[in-house]
Order: sequence, then structure tokens, then C-alpha cells
Amino acid sequence: MKYLSKSVAETNQAALDFVNKLKDIKASKAVVAGLFGDLGSGKTTFTQAVGEILGVKEVMTSPTFVIEKRYDLDGSFGFKKLIHIDAYRLDSDGEILNLNFQEDLNNPDNLILIEWPERVKGALPADLVRINFKFISEFEREIDVV
Repeated sequence: MKYLSKSVAETNQAALDFVNKLKDIKASKAVVAGLFGDLGSGKTTFTQAVGEILGVKEVMTSPTFVIEKRYDLDGSFGFKKLIHIDAYRLDSDGEILNLNFQEDLNNPDNLILIEWPERVKGALPADLVRINFKFISEFEREIDVV
């Protein structure tokens, strides 16, 4: 589903549609979504909206410098943990594996959102949910939930 977002509210709607789509996924492992797009294309804003929908109460900021942030969820949407990874500073697949990524992948209670997934593509599951972000202008972003 493709969205042209001109506001945070429209990005929130795309996030809500994404979360509702997740209800149809019955996975034996974590659900992993790769957030593809340039700097400023809306990846973190989208992740914040997903977190809010799933019940994250704390302020969500980009994990650019810490690489990974984990948020506890109440399970009402089928997930008990939201894991937000920013792979921009990673140089290889092995670096993400140092974050207990394989263990996280094997847990069906996890929803993992990865910014810059192309940096660690060899470590990602074949059933990766792909979300493409495109910077159109200062006030417009394209979000394509594949």
C-alpha cells in the first residue's frame, strides 16, 4: 500500500494500517520490517507512530548512536517487545549478530523494525517485510508498505 504523507497524522495512518496488517501475520519467529530510505525520509517518525499504536509510553528517539532500543509492550497486538535498530553505523552482518539478533529473530513475541537494513542484508530473514520511504519535499514523504 502506497501513501503520500504530508503530515505526521498521515504518517500515523500509514503506521496504523501497517500494524493492522501485522494482525494477519502468524509467525513462528519475530516479524521483521526493513525500513528503506534516505536520511529524512520519515523512517523514525513512522517507527514512533508504530510504537505509540502498540502502547509505548516513553519518548522514542532514533537509536543512531546506540544502534538498538527495546520497548516493552503489553501483548495486546500480539507482540511483547518492539525492537528498533538503526544499522546506519554497522559495517557488516556480523555486527548486528553481536546484538543477540539471532535470538531476537527466533522469538515470535518480537516486532523488529530496522532502519538502513541494506547495511546488514545478509543477516535478515527471507520473509522481511519491506517498507520503502522516499523524501519528496520538505513537506511530503512517500511511504510504500510492501
